[in-house]
Amino acid sequence: MLQGKIVIVTGAARGIGREYCIQFAKMGASVVAGDVNPCAETVTEARRHGGRAIGVTVDVTDRVSTTRLAEAAREEFGRIDGLVNNAALYGALHGGRFDAIAEDEWDAAMAVNVKGVWHCCKAVVPAMRGNGGGSIVNIASLAAIYGMPYALHYTTSKAAVIGITRGLARELGRDGIRVNSVAPSAVVTEGTREFFGGKYEKALDTIKAGQSIQRNLEPIDLVGTVAWLLSDGSRFVTGQTISVDGGTVLL
Repeated sequence: MLQGKIVIVTGAARGIGREYCIQFAKMGASVVAGDVNPCAETVTEARRHGGRAIGVTVDVTDRVSTTRLAEAAREEFGRIDGLVNNAALYGALHGGRFDAIAEDEWDAAMAVNVKGVWHCCKAVVPAMRGNGGGSIVNIASLAAIYGMPYALHYTTSKAAVIGITRGLARELGRDGIRVNSVAPSAVVTEGTREFFGGKYEKALDTIKAGQSIQRNLEPIDLVGTVAWLLSDGSRFVTGQTISVDGGTVLL
């Protein structure tokens, strides 16, 4: 599905981002794994499955850092076909009533989850224009669509991601660049476990009970949707937000 594509994935050191890199490599893509943490294990696993891959240290809140990420991709592989804006602040956040959220946590969530998407898009769009097009996939969250309470910083940041997706889709369509987002429910990852803490198992059970498909979302369950949005199979799809939530919110 992604044979020959050059794809950047942020937040690639663990969890969903790591899964994207490995599975995209299996599909024939060359992968640039970006994260503030080392991506050596991700790169090794992607290469083990026959893909070309490099790891790049990136702070998505810093414009210079994201520019270097894009430059590294072009230097190694010659172009950029796809970007998955997966990096997000989630597990490190503390839930609670909206008026009890610490201001520094609110600012950090906006910096990583919103400004980070903006910076990464700015970094790759010139290369995509030069290619005659490309595909950007922003990882939003069902939190924004459902209206998840007691995590207003996270919910608000992911609503902003959907707004970025829609606005950029209209701006970049004439350049042949498509912009879509994916809104997963809670995924079984380290980040989700960190966010819910001692309430992790109860939270997963509650989420599962509200779904049409009665099991929790695994990282692999997101891969097909994101890969399709990166591929030429979705070449007339832009500005959309696709929920991958087991049938929680039916639009």
